[in-house]
Amino acid sequence: MNAHHALEWLPSYLVPFVSLSYPTPPPANPDSFHHSAYYKTGVLDGCFIITCIAVMAVLRDVVRIFVLEPFARWKLTRAWKRSNSCHVQQNGNKNGITNGNGHAGHANNDSKPKSVMSARESRKIHRSVLRFAEQGWSAIYYTLQWLFGFYVHRNLPTQALKPTELWLNYPHSPLAGPLKLYYLTQTAFYLHQILILNAEARRKDHVQMMTHHVLTIFLMVMSYFCNFTRIGCLIMVLMDWNDIFLPIAKMFRYIGLYTLCDITFTWFLLSWFVARHVLFVIVIKSAWFDGPRLISVGWVPELGYYYSERTYNTFVYLLVALQIIQIVWFWMICRVAWRVISGQGASDDRSDDER
Repeated sequence: MNAHHALEWLPSYLVPFVSLSYPTPPPANPDSFHHSAYYKTGVLDGCFIITCIAVMAVLRDVVRIFVLEPFARWKLTRAWKRSNSCHVQQNGNKNGITNGNGHAGHANNDSKPKSVMSARESRKIHRSVLRFAEQGWSAIYYTLQWLFGFYVHRNLPTQALKPTELWLNYPHSPLAGPLKLYYLTQTAFYLHQILILNAEARRKDHVQMMTHHVLTIFLMVMSYFCNFTRIGCLIMVLMDWNDIFLPIAKMFRYIGLYTLCDITFTWFLLSWFVARHVLFVIVIKSAWFDGPRLISVGWVPELGYYYSERTYNTFVYLLVALQIIQIVWFWMICRVAWRVISGQGASDDRSDDER
């Protein structure tokens, strides 16, 4: 444990919850992160994940309640007032009569402005406010985490279009501090998402989302402890990239900016196809063929080699299962795209409505 990095007053048993565990000397000739601290992996890393989950839960509620919900409520209330004023003006013009002085009078009370929302309107705005805040947190997280992941990826000697480099010089251990932090925070996020999925009202794609998150967590933990972190980092960067745009599109929709919603959704559709059905397939193909060809040493855990036929098959099959889920989602997304093209506007089939 790295107790020497902690505050002196902090009890030693709390150190794994607030700092990275298992510090170790850096490799003699590292091919990345030359000036970073290096770490091994171990079960105490779970303590840091627990802290990250707690921090994310607090941050999510703070941002949602004190920033995103007030903004959405202000925006939607203002839009309601403007719509009400326009409605009053239109009714006034439609129902107006001219008196002897040439001024317009009104035959009924339809043109009087409503000072209070109806219960139905209030419920609709409240639901949109909650949905806007939920998607806002997702947009903030994926943006920040993608930037961090891209930084990590850029410092690794790997490229999406040259996936053979993912397997060279295996095992990739110990881990540079930024890469380890990225992995642990990503794992914490998906565990936190599972908690949210089961705490909130079920949506139409609950089973698919739960299956996706469980597969993702299993793949992350497996790649983390089996020293396949470089392919894991690349996959997470690819996935997080297009996950930025879907919540932003939904945010536009919930506050009534439908044109921006359609434009953002179109960009999301294109980025999804490229990242998840082109680049991700290239990565799966590399895992299927390049891994066995380029990794020469098999199962030697004491030296950090965790490659075997069983681990290889499990890893590849789970990646294929993840791709199958994404193909199902892409079909749903294409249905939404057809609605955009036909002028009906974008609404995500995957998760907008509760059961």
